[in-house]
Amino acid sequence: MNETMTQLVQRARAGDPEAFSRLYAEVWEDLYRYAFFLLGSREDAEDMVQETVLAAYAGIGKLRDPALFRPWIFRILSNKCRRHRGTYLTRPGELTEEMPDPGGDFTEGVLLRSAVEELSGEDRMIIGLHVFAGYTSREIGEILGMKSATVRSREHRALEKLRRSEKGDRP
Repeated sequence: MNETMTQLVQRARAGDPEAFSRLYAEVWEDLYRYAFFLLGSREDAEDMVQETVLAAYAGIGKLRDPALFRPWIFRILSNKCRRHRGTYLTRPGELTEEMPDPGGDFTEGVLLRSAVEELSGEDRMIIGLHVFAGYTSREIGEILGMKSATVRSREHRALEKLRRSEKGDRP
């Protein structure tokens, strides 16, 4: 039986753990990539995804619109990562060691990763939600509680900052 995400959410809300497991299977890679992008550490990303899944499983009955499962679970993950970053930012970063080289010259890859680390937490979330999860500015705005115009503006500024850093320019 080939069920839609909406049907799986309805079954999960009714208490079906197998349906929730299938929902998780649909989103776990995107959740992990996003958490890793935000936190830069494999272990922290795995921890935040695990905490997110536990919270989502416990709260799935409160999800009013089954069609909004993806934005809902990403909002949970975003909030958990945002809280975690406060403690994480005081530790040495692992992003430059673990993140795959985007291609090209190694020095350019290190500079780009360094520039990503310089983005604010919310700008990193905006870029991550767009790049790794494919959300539109409207959807990102819903997840982060911002107007879509604000999301577009911040994304534009963050991408410009990354472009300047990639070229070796500094703001």
